[in-house]
Amino acid sequence: MIRTLQASQRCEVWIASVTGESHLVYSTDELLLEAPNWTLDGAALVLNGGGKLWTLDVSGGKPAEVPLTGVPDLNNDHVLGPDGERIFLSANDGHIYRASLQGGAATRITGDDGSFHFLHGVSPDGKELAYVGIEAGDFTKPGRLMIMNSDGGPATMVDVGTGHCDGPEYSPDGEWLYFNTESFSTAAGHAQLARLRTDGTGFERLLESTTVDWFPHLSPDGHYASYIRFPNGTKGHPADLRVDVVLVSTGDWKTPLHEWPLFGGQGTLNVNSWSPDSERFAFVAYPLAD
Repeated sequence: MIRTLQASQRCEVWIASVTGESHLVYSTDELLLEAPNWTLDGAALVLNGGGKLWTLDVSGGKPAEVPLTGVPDLNNDHVLGPDGERIFLSANDGHIYRASLQGGAATRITGDDGSFHFLHGVSPDGKELAYVGIEAGDFTKPGRLMIMNSDGGPATMVDVGTGHCDGPEYSPDGEWLYFNTESFSTAAGHAQLARLRTDGTGFERLLESTTVDWFPHLSPDGHYASYIRFPNGTKGHPADLRVDVVLVSTGDWKTPLHEWPLFGGQGTLNVNSWSPDSERFAFVAYPLAD
């Protein structure tokens, strides 16, 4: 399903700094953009919108479509490869594709294994992908953390408990996977931030909170992390509610350095949006007119 703006709603792309400042990069009432990545050269953001892929210059201007072929409508799970030239994409047919950021033909890399595949992480060496598998696309079933070769082939499930998990992403050194999981609670939907070593050991909770916490994203230097905080009792990561984008030091997940309250949720911070210099990150808000 392709998301669209409500009649009284705007899409705002923001850039925030680790020092607490933020500024509006782009605003529109025509196209709902989601899930910014940052290009390796630091010049542009990569977002999805209307089932397509777009680039947006961080200095301003309008989004430019990346002309892809051979791929269905895209959702908001896309991650750049470490070379900065390839991008891995999740599409609404439940499969993961690989394409050039310059455009052209996309290649499907997941097989027909009876699951939907939602990409979130590419290993620093570009050889592995971390994704969430949903059996038969049945969203009443919990997502499972899966690892596969970036060129395709069979996937391996990583045990992180029985609760739903999402957002698995590699640390910059490739030693950890960071994600959110409901395995620490019996309360439905109570996602908390966690990590696990890539060898399957060291599963630990990063932060114990009463809020519902999703999508931890580490800065390239590993010193900072951003995540999105939903209200207590939220199930999943829905759109159109009051949330907070939170910045922390990876040495202290309990103490926010800065917070940005906004109206959003789904699409705001689904994938890693850090700049290559680790000084800024991007997010999207969807304010409604009063």
